[in-house]
Amino acid sequence: MPNKKTGLFADALSQLLKYKVASLVLAGLLGGATLPAQAAEVAIRAEFKPDPARPNFNTFENKTPNTGFCASYPVQCAAIKSFSLRVPLRFDSSGPIEPLHTSPRQGAMFSVPAQWRELMVTHTATGETETLQVRISGIGSRYITDPVVDLVGGGVTALQAHQLLWGSRWVSAPAPCRSSPLGAYSGNYYQFFWLTPVVGDCAKQARFNIPWMTYDYLDFAYELITPNPLGMSIGEYKGAVTYSVGPGKDFDLGDVMLPNDSELLLNFTLDVQHHLKVEIPPGANRIELVPQGGWQSWVQQGRRPTRLFRDQTFNMWSSGRFKMELQCQFPVGNTCGLQAPSGETVPLNIAVSLPFGVGDETGQKVDRRPLLLDGSGTRVFSPTYYLERRPGTLHFEIPASTMEPMFLPGAPDRYSGTATVIWDSEV
Repeated sequence: MPNKKTGLFADALSQLLKYKVASLVLAGLLGGATLPAQAAEVAIRAEFKPDPARPNFNTFENKTPNTGFCASYPVQCAAIKSFSLRVPLRFDSSGPIEPLHTSPRQGAMFSVPAQWRELMVTHTATGETETLQVRISGIGSRYITDPVVDLVGGGVTALQAHQLLWGSRWVSAPAPCRSSPLGAYSGNYYQFFWLTPVVGDCAKQARFNIPWMTYDYLDFAYELITPNPLGMSIGEYKGAVTYSVGPGKDFDLGDVMLPNDSELLLNFTLDVQHHLKVEIPPGANRIELVPQGGWQSWVQQGRRPTRLFRDQTFNMWSSGRFKMELQCQFPVGNTCGLQAPSGETVPLNIAVSLPFGVGDETGQKVDRRPLLLDGSGTRVFSPTYYLERRPGTLHFEIPASTMEPMFLPGAPDRYSGTATVIWDSEV
């Protein structure tokens, strides 16, 4: 009889893996028939995908194509971690710009929302919310007017005329704005872009009378601070921020240059793509519970084992939150059981140790955490970085307090059962 105990099995580890994916998307439309009256609308798209080559790169990647300044000067934009968009916002002078005007608001003035602004993004399916931050880090356009040589009285080149008209070239930004490399001109226009590291009015004073002037588009650069994607659920998050445009508003270009739209609306769609995979060694879906050191002491000396257990390793890939669940062929209380052909049942305790870098809801290390039928203690696990093929362990053991009847004379010599361990990314 003793040597028959080698047939004690628990067919555990039938795994059910739910591969779910997530991405952070901030969208991409310009204008259109659905725009509200007096509003310019744009969309920004970004996403998070785990990258095995960069396991510590846990941030969103902006997928919105640059237009305007950053499309021409990507290196400069990368250095300040900014992106840019060109929108069809036009500003026309309401009257002439007087020479040597005393108020900056009567000339060429730019004040933009360079401070960080928070907006809430909401998961479209679950209603979960996260905070996204955005700020305007640069502004530019192209001013158009009468031939500048005529405005300053002639006898100079176009470049000299632009400089005389304003006292400096527009490639040189007035404080607190900072200059960029962009400065393109012709006889009646000057294209420029200024960086806005802080909030403030950046103004140029006209030295000659300017009968009319137009900014025929608006370029703006923006920075983003995105939430931590490792703590976000799979799916789309959406939100928006509205900037007012006009004198005294968020985008304030003075009292003379008036916009054709009163609002600039930025729409964000955040799409998070996660990776969850668990790899079990071949044949490891069949677990044999054995004593410490094997069955020799029982077979040769009749010494009853104090433990019947098995530790089974697995490898894991994960970039986001997940939970673990347990299902049993023979439930016993809050755990699984093993059953003999005659019907006797003993409980089977199952626990998990997760790879380093994965914590529970409180950030604690997961070491021999019991897997229970009610899911308590295993409802949320979060990696602190992308895990790629990191080892973990499932622990199977029959409680010592229930083992004595299994070794009495006439006791069943075989117990078996199935336990299903579930890794689920839908938290």
